[in-house]
Amino acid sequence: MTLEARVTELESRLAFQDDTVQALNDVLVEQQRIVERLQLQMAALLKRYEEMVGQYQSSEDEAPPPHY
Repeated sequence: MTLEARVTELESRLAFQDDTVQALNDVLVEQQRIVERLQLQMAALLKRYEEMVGQYQSSEDEAPPPHY
């Protein structure tokens, strides 16, 4: 294999690797966006859950109605 053919082969491999790295980076960025969105949704759900639990706990502490 000549030197020119080897350099051409290496350049070709480098181009494919660059494309692969860029594709992987694009996927990683998209996954990070999804994770951040899910974290925000989870925080909102946790807040709603805590509010609901607080409402039920406060109603349990009240005295029973007079008909009991």
